[in-house]
Amino acid sequence: MSLGILGRKLGMTQIFDEEGRAIPVTVVEAGPCSVTQVKSEATDGYTAVQLGFGTAREKVLTRPEVGHCKKAGLEAPVRHLREFRLPDSSQYTPGQQITVDLFAAGQLVDVVGTSIGKGFAGGQKRHHFGRGPMAHGSKNHRAPGSIGAGTTPGRVFPGKRMPGRMGNERVTVRKLTVVRVIPERNVILIQGGLPGVEDGLLMISPAKSVGRAKG
Repeated sequence: MSLGILGRKLGMTQIFDEEGRAIPVTVVEAGPCSVTQVKSEATDGYTAVQLGFGTAREKVLTRPEVGHCKKAGLEAPVRHLREFRLPDSSQYTPGQQITVDLFAAGQLVDVVGTSIGKGFAGGQKRHHFGRGPMAHGSKNHRAPGSIGAGTTPGRVFPGKRMPGRMGNERVTVRKLTVVRVIPERNVILIQGGLPGVEDGLLMISPAKSVGRAKG
């Protein structure tokens, strides 16, 4: 686990490599982020670094939030607060600035965001269920059908896939490639699509190595 950065999604475009191939990328305005709190095992029970991103007017924040920013020595309150767990957080101090220089072209990153909300959706759209017969006499075109097993167990088990709210949930996309870093504009270009709407908050961190199970 290592420190990442917060940013906002600006949109998608494409760039061309040395061989003229088009690469779809998402443009992210990442940082600069301020360290708002350093958590340690002694005081909080775990080690982490909390980062603040974006500016906000004091009247849209609560008094504890404003006081938290002032305690960290920030010139203005921040809009977003997120934390990254680290094995050792002692090298960071409140008020320290984190920029896109943390990343380099060719590096793999994990990106966390909130997916686009799509409202209430049925089983076919939400879970890719098959449809019923489309003949005129059929009364089961898009209906979910039976959801229970009868008198035993006499209830519907939690987690049953049914119609409901679709999207608007935390999504992690792993091992995306950083194509380009532009420090003077606080911009990072990441290959492929990222979760969320334009101007949505993203958490970008170095990719975690996931090994394969043996056997």
